[in-house]
Amino acid sequence: MTGYLTTHVLDTARGCPAQGLKIDLYRVDGDSREHIRSLVTNDDGRTDQQILPAEEFQTGTYELMFHVGAYLDANGTPPEDPRFLDQVPIRFGMSEAAHYHVPLLVSPFGYSTYRGS
Repeated sequence: MTGYLTTHVLDTARGCPAQGLKIDLYRVDGDSREHIRSLVTNDDGRTDQQILPAEEFQTGTYELMFHVGAYLDANGTPPEDPRFLDQVPIRFGMSEAAHYHVPLLVSPFGYSTYRGS
């Protein structure tokens, strides 16, 4: 099996997929981060391509940065100064060649994630 990485973002406050949410992927090595790519979620709250496709997969530590504040602003959520949630980082390890799915359930005041399938 080859490894790859996907996500799915759901807006739990509005009860719908989080369309148009920017996500940055970083590879983490100690105190340094290397930006790999940026993607935006589609109308189903997923990215059109795998975040980290099989041909680029390597085990290691990664970080997904979900730009929640910009998404909330774009969808008319009343602004705060500063927003309670702006950028949501999720740092995780991939230790074997497998499908890693890191979903995000988000609202203006909280979020949840898990290793999905």
